[in-house]
This record gives sequence, C-alpha cells and structure tokens, in this order.
Amino acid sequence: MLRVDSSKPCQIIYAIARHDYLSYVIEPHIVQLNPNGEFSLTHQRLFSNTAEEFAHCIDDTDRKLIRLLEDMEQGNVIKKYYKKTIRPFEFFSKIFNDKLFETIRPKIEKRIAEAMGLLGNKRIFLMSKEGYPAGRELQIATEAASVLFHFRRNEEEIRYFPTIKYQGMRIEFMFKNAEIICNQPAWMLLDDTLYYFEKEIEGKKLVPFLNKRYIAIPRSSEQSYFEKFVAPLIEKHNVYADGFSINTEKHEATPILKPIYIEGGTSQLQLLFKYAGYIFPYGDGRHVSVRMERKGDDYFFHRIKRSVSWEKGKLHQLEQLGLKTVSSLFQNLEVAVSDEDADQSFPVFEWLNQYHDELLQMGFELEQPEGQKRYVFGTTKINLEVSENNDWFDINAVVYFGTYRIPFIQLKNHILNHKKEFLLPSGEIAVIPEKWFSQFGNLLHFSESGDQLKLRRHHIGLVTNLAEGEMAGIAMSRKLQKLSDFETPAEVPMPLNFNGSLRHYQKAGYNWFHFLKDYHFGGCLADDMGLGKTIQTLALLQKHKEDTEAAGSKSTSLIIMPTSLIYNWLNEAKKFAPQLKMMVHTGAFRYKSAEVFNNYDVVITTYGISRIDIDLLKEYFFDYIILDESQNIKNASSKSFQSVRLLKSRFKLILSGTPVENSVNDLWTQMSFINPGLLGAQQFFQNEFVTPIEKKKDEEKARKLQAIIKPFVLRRTKEQVATELPPKTENLFYCQMSEEQAEVYDKVKSEYRNELLRSLEDGTYAQTQMQVLQGLIKLRQIANHPYMIDQDYEGDSGKFENVLHTLANVLDGGHKVLVFSQFVKQLSIYREYFDAEGIPYVYLDGSTQNRGDVVKKFQEDSKTRVFLISIKAGGVGLNLTEADYVFILDPWWNPAVEQQAIDRTHRIGQTKNVFIYKFITKDTVEEKILALQQRKLSVARSLITTEESFIKSLTPDDIKEILG
Repeated sequence: MLRVDSSKPCQIIYAIARHDYLSYVIEPHIVQLNPNGEFSLTHQRLFSNTAEEFAHCIDDTDRKLIRLLEDMEQGNVIKKYYKKTIRPFEFFSKIFNDKLFETIRPKIEKRIAEAMGLLGNKRIFLMSKEGYPAGRELQIATEAASVLFHFRRNEEEIRYFPTIKYQGMRIEFMFKNAEIICNQPAWMLLDDTLYYFEKEIEGKKLVPFLNKRYIAIPRSSEQSYFEKFVAPLIEKHNVYADGFSINTEKHEATPILKPIYIEGGTSQLQLLFKYAGYIFPYGDGRHVSVRMERKGDDYFFHRIKRSVSWEKGKLHQLEQLGLKTVSSLFQNLEVAVSDEDADQSFPVFEWLNQYHDELLQMGFELEQPEGQKRYVFGTTKINLEVSENNDWFDINAVVYFGTYRIPFIQLKNHILNHKKEFLLPSGEIAVIPEKWFSQFGNLLHFSESGDQLKLRRHHIGLVTNLAEGEMAGIAMSRKLQKLSDFETPAEVPMPLNFNGSLRHYQKAGYNWFHFLKDYHFGGCLADDMGLGKTIQTLALLQKHKEDTEAAGSKSTSLIIMPTSLIYNWLNEAKKFAPQLKMMVHTGAFRYKSAEVFNNYDVVITTYGISRIDIDLLKEYFFDYIILDESQNIKNASSKSFQSVRLLKSRFKLILSGTPVENSVNDLWTQMSFINPGLLGAQQFFQNEFVTPIEKKKDEEKARKLQAIIKPFVLRRTKEQVATELPPKTENLFYCQMSEEQAEVYDKVKSEYRNELLRSLEDGTYAQTQMQVLQGLIKLRQIANHPYMIDQDYEGDSGKFENVLHTLANVLDGGHKVLVFSQFVKQLSIYREYFDAEGIPYVYLDGSTQNRGDVVKKFQEDSKTRVFLISIKAGGVGLNLTEADYVFILDPWWNPAVEQQAIDRTHRIGQTKNVFIYKFITKDTVEEKILALQQRKLSVARSLITTEESFIKSLTPDDIKEILG
C-alpha cells in the first residue's frame, strides 16, 4: 500500500466506519489529492505520532480530534481491557463477548458524542465496504430533531410507535436503511445526513422501528407496561396518548427534612419535596415526575412539573446553615463536623434542634426517621439559677427540649457517661447537645450527689464560666455576682506597722489575699521572680496580726520553704514587718513540742523538717499555712505532699513563680493543697485535663481548666507590670552554708584568727597584712564553694544550691541572665554543671579571644540564656541589653566594680527592667564585708579602688570583727 507523500497536496477527512465487533467508530484519515484536486486512492490513518508530518494540512481542532479518536482504535481498546500482548484477530475471536461489548461500547460512544461536537465544519464520509475512507460524503443536521412517541389504545391492544420531526417537517425513517450509529446520545444516519435529537433520547428507543411500523402490546399486560415503560417515558419525552389521559400539572411544593439515623456511622438528612400528594427526593435529576392512577378501565398520568431552581434554592438555604451534600444516589446531607473522632450519628438531630425555629420559618416540614424511635425536635436550652449559701452554691436548673421541661439533675448520669439519648416521659427521645457534655460535665462531676445540684464555694470559677457560656440563660444573686467579679477585689487598708510601701500591682496582690480570706479560699500567688511575693505576703501577715490582736485574740502562721530561703524571709521580715515575731523551726536543737509556737506570729520551717516533724506539726491549728516555692510538692506521691496535706489551718496560700514546671499535672497537688477537691480526684484530673491538653493540644479543655483555677491563681509577669518597676531592682540573697562547708570554714577561720591575734600581740601585724589578705580571700572562696581550695572536697555548697535554684526559676520564665564572679575557679564549677545538664551558655574571662562572637551569640541566640563572666574581664566594654537578670556570686570589696558589672545590662538600648541578685553566704566574711562596705561607702567611693587599698584601710579592729 502506498504511503501518502506529505510534500504533495493532501487533505484530512473523517470516516464513519462499521467495525465488525465494536460497531460504528470514527477514524481520521489523510488522503492524497490528484493533480486535478480530487481524492486519489492513496490514504493513511492518522495518529498523534504521525500527524505532525502533515502539519500544513491540519489545525488545532484536528489535533484534538486525532487524540480523541485514537481511543477507539482497536489496538488501543484491546490494550485497555487485556493486559497481555495479543493479535486483534485472536482477541475478537477468543476473548471478546457481549458483556465486554456492553462495557466498552458506552465509552466509545462518549468519545463519538464529543467528536461530533467538534466535527461541525470538517468533511465527513461513510467508509466504503472495501475500507476506502472517502466513500460517501455526509452532512450533519443543522438542528436537533424531535421525537414524539404515540400510544393508541383500543379494545385489543396498545400500538406504540415514534414519529420524527426535523425543521418542522415529519421525516420518514422506517424501511429507509436508516442506521443508529450512536445509542447515547442518539445519532441516526439517514439519506447521507447525520441527525441528533433533543431531550437526550436513546437510540435503542428508535432501533425497533427502523424496519417495523409499530409494536403491539396485548391488553392483558398493559398495566405493568404502563407502569414500567410508559410512565418513565412520559417523564422524559413528548408522548401523544389516544385511549388514556396525560395531564400536566403545576403545584406549590413543601420542602421536607427527614433524618436517616445510622447507629455508629454518620447519620444523614434526606431532603424531599412534596408536590400536592406526591413526594420526590432532591437530586434525582428529574424536571418532571409522573404518577399513574387507574380508575376502573381508565388510566390517568399526572405529569408534575418540578421547580428545579426553587428546589436548588432550598438546598442552598440548608448549606448556609452548615449542611454539606454527600454524593450518593440521592444527594443526602450531612452536618459538617470538625472533630473526626466524635460520634457522628447524632449531629443531624442536634442540627435540627439548633435551627428548628428557622427551618419552620423557611417552610420546612420535619419528619421522623424510619424505625420505632420518635425524636423530639425543637429548641433546646437550659435555664440556671445560682444562689449562694455559706459554703455552697445551690444550682437550680431546668432544661427545655422543645415543649418539654425537665429538671437538669435528671440528666446528670447521661452527661457524665456521655449518653446522648434521653428518654422523655412521653416515650419520645431528646438528643442532648454535644456541647453540654463539655460545658456541664465538670459542673456535674464536682457537684455533690443528691437530688439538688450543689457546688462547693471554691468552684466559683465553674459558676463564672457558666455565666459566660452562651449555652444557658443564667440568673445569679447580687452577692454572687460581686463574688464572681474577683478580677478587682475591694481595697484593704495597709497594716499600721509596715515599713515601706507596696507598688500598685503588689497592693492588688495584697487586696486579692483578703478577697480569698473573706471567702475562705486558698490561693496561689504566681508572680514572676523578682516581683515581691515575699513582701506581699509579709504585708498580709502583719495586717492579720493587727486584726486578730484588735479582736482580742492571738494567731500563729506557718511558712514552709526550701532551706535556702530561710534567711531571706527573716531579713525581709526584719526590714518590712519588724513587729512580726518570727521563729525558725529547724536545726538539731529545735523544739520537740508545738506549745512554744503560741509565743510567735510566724513559724518558719523547711520542706525537709515538715516531713520529719509531721506528727508534731499536724497537732497544731495554724491561722495561715504558706508554702513558698510550692512546686516542691508538685509530685503527688512525694513525702512532701503527703505531709503538708495533713497540716491544719484556717487559711492556705502557696507562692511560686513556676507552679507548672513540667506538666499540667503539677497543678493538681498544689491546687488540692489550697482547695481540696477543686480539681477532683487525681485520676479524673489526669483523664479530663492532663491527657487532652498535653497529648491532643485540646484548647477547649485548657480554657475549662483555666476557668476553674482562675479565681485562685494570681500571676503577673515582669512584662505586664514593667511600667511600675524601677529600671533596676537590687536584691540581697542570703545563703546558708551546708554542714560540711561550715566545718571547713571554721577550721580555716580559726587558723587565721590565731595568727592575727599573735601578730597583733607581738607587733608584727604590719608585715603580715598580705597574709591576712590571702586568708580573707581563702575564706571568701570557701563561702562560695570549698571545692575552690580543695579539689577533693565532695560536700555541698549552700550558695551553689541557692544559685542553681534561683537560676532555674529565671530560665523557666524565659529570661536571660548574666552571672558574675571574681573567681574563674567558681565559674568553672558552674560550667561543669551546665555541660552535664545540657544548659546552653556562653563564657568570658580574661583569656577569651573572640569577645565579639561570644557577645553576639548571647544577644542574638534565643536558646543561649546564661552568660558566665569573670568580673575583671567583663567589667568594661560589653553591651548586654538582652539580659534582664544579673547574678553577682560574690560581693566585691569595691562597690564601684559591682556597679560596672550591673551597668553591662543597664544601659542605652535596654528596654526591660533589670533585677540584680547578690548572693551572700550568711555568717561568713562575705556578710561582714557587706556591713563594712555600708560603713565605709563614702570612703570607698572616693579612695578605694583595689582590694589591697581596701585591706589597707581596715583597722585591726575591723579585721577582728571580720574574723570574729
């Protein structure tokens, strides 16, 4: 066979061909033209991969058609349905069958219909029997033809036949060799014209009449014929009836919603439309629905015209209210739910209740689902009244399900056990809204059992949360409203004998303590470190002392704290509330009976002692029990928590800059101490709050927990109160030596003391001054950490423990800190510790080369929050405005040097308030030097610049005092 020569004239044409097995297909061919411009016999089938050779003969529509028609080429059809390689002859003779034809043919017809749409101005031919593509040229009809189906019913039979009209004229197609070349949509080839039809008619409906005048149906089977064949035909096509009636009707429609309850699955809503007495589902795609009626021997067909766009509008209204369409046979609706894990079988009922009134206004009717159960549809709401008794809130609550009124207490078990269906006395079922389980679950869990809803007073947070929730109408007594406004407690006058004044936010804390006292609540003051939790507490204790004494009685309070804080409390008390009689209950010689407590206002002890002396302490009834750094009891199984629980008092407070250190669970023990029962049993708290908040990041649960504890936790961060803080605040932090440390210190001290006394007696003091200086330095080192003078020392250091404790608090708050020491040895002890614990830090001493890089890292890296600096190296030329805490680990002889260190942070560019902590070891040279510094401050400012000159300025009496 000759190939077409693309360099000579040629033309593309489309041939309709009848395949032996696949029925009609369309093929693109290129045909060589003779010199006179007519078709020659040379032609070839075109495919995408051969078409571009003939680019000059084809346009983009041709390219599209070639791609489309490739799909019906037999080789490609075989490949799709048979994966092995096989010759077409074998495939069609051995594998191909009717079933396969029924699968393949509709797909081919889909392509034919698409191609027909593109073939408008192309040349189309009927392929000759011999396979020549340009057989007979065909035309495509210029408009759709219409079909009218006739039924004539007489005594014997019904005769059925179609007539076809084209351009207003009836065309004869029976016995005319007409061919149906495509069934759906129908295309008919008649007298070289290709006809198509309106109303998506199927070719099958015409095939019987190509060679037959009519089909006759005997009267005996007419009823089922009318139902199964005629009624659907009337729905879709034009029908002419003789011997029975077809009435076209238009009715107003009513939309109907019907739940489809799928237990354990996703329930749906079905949207139906009622036209007169007839009900049709939405989305069945019919513009006309037909219902047949038989009266005696007469048949009536009611053609009901559907308002398709109005039905769509109704669907749109439902989608606006949050329903979404499910693509199923009929387009049912589902409620769009955010939580995939929740039970999906009830949301449709909740949705119906939520929008009940709106749906009725929009004209919807609501139907019951299939089955025995009857549901109540209607607005669901709760009315609550809360009244206050001495230790209780009484909650009187009524629930409305549509028209039914039920005491809320009857729902208690349902809500606690998450049962959605509540059986009403009428036998109908009310569906409890999903939101109620989280909204009221805590309320019911914490309420006392009985036929009344009662809540303990400290659940004020739950009550306030209810009042803010939109689920319920709530009435509250005026006194209670005042109580729930715990954001701004009443002003309380300051104690008469209090030295100094409180900053505005500290005064608010002091007022809040009194709010708690008035209502017998326990509280947690959780202010950031450095904001003065101790001062606020001392003001409260002084006021409490004055008030009780004015009432003619006496009170004793107990404060429990880490050992390292004892001296700070004593010092602050001496400074701010000197009239408070303080007793320290620690040490080997402490009292063994509680009677002595009566002589004091405040007893101070440590967590360790409170564990050991629990039997003694639990016998005494204190006024206040206050836990400082209360995160010490965060572990519920710890001895500390078990012990403090046994203590008795009228009031309880806890202080902590970091009440939640590692886990939400830390809250449970601390809250249970101040307000037992506030957060329920520990297992309940774990399941209800800890797991959802930490594992699932459940924000709603976190908000719930916040609401419960909010009245009892007061927390102000440094940033919140920045405007009230001075630019810098200095704090002295007194540390107690550990026992091993004190031993080493005393031994060295007595050696030097004896030497000094000898030199004073024999007049050699002047020459030994340098030795005295060395001795003092050695004692200062021991006061910091004995390891600095003795590498074999294995004991603790009180200051080291204190600094680490304070540092942990600062870092927990997200702050940056500069740590200064004049001893490189001391800094290396901290370096070892940070390396072991994986705490990121930067370091600078006299030998550091890349100062710029070190500073840059500290200023810019958010993870590096500790800067260790030797005072000599870091005293000048550093700008460290990122830090807002400064730790000075050892006091200097010269206050000016300290000032320089502090000025590293406190300079231009610093926007934060700076806290400075000086750590002083109690009963050591450090404390004595501090006292001397105060005395000699004016001298120091003018004269003293070095340690040596400071020592020279000391008189023998000064030194005796230091070593005393």
